[in-house]
Amino acid sequence: MAKSASSTTPEFRAEARFQRVSPQKAKLVLDLIKGQRVEAAINTVAFTNKRIAPVIEKTLRSAVQNAQYLSDERGLDIDVDNLYVKTAVANEGPRMKRIRPAPMGRAFRYQRRIAHIVITIGEKKAATPEAVTPAQTPEVKAAGHKPARKTAAKRAPAKKAAAKKTAAKKSAGKKKTAAK
Repeated sequence: MAKSASSTTPEFRAEARFQRVSPQKAKLVLDLIKGQRVEAAINTVAFTNKRIAPVIEKTLRSAVQNAQYLSDERGLDIDVDNLYVKTAVANEGPRMKRIRPAPMGRAFRYQRRIAHIVITIGEKKAATPEAVTPAQTPEVKAAGHKPARKTAAKRAPAKKAAAKKTAAKKSAGKKKTAAK
């Protein structure tokens, strides 16, 4: 049986392909914004001092624009303030093979890496009334019941320290008797 479209939240995505940065460096910035609200993610990327940050910001803004456009086109009720970064991935693109001169007429090969940046945003649903637990309702608070909490177990004092003290006292007593 197929799931109905109304039960799943729509996702909107934007891609920036063939970016001249290694995926590892792009992931450093993308990890900062995963799971954040879109507004906070844009602020975070705007103040990040990495060369790829402006590209990621542009991709994130494109994803928000895609969400607005597609919600109008499909007739969806999307609140832009409730959007958050669902996934942010930097996949590896094709590598460019280059040659660097080496000693004694030789040549060393190296690779320039390319990244495909994919950002997916989704809408967070507001908390539903069914999600409220009975302990949070005002009737229970008015009744004076407090939720039970676990208390930390008390530790017994360490016995090694006590054993060392008694051994020190015994040896001090033996020294006094030997001095007499």
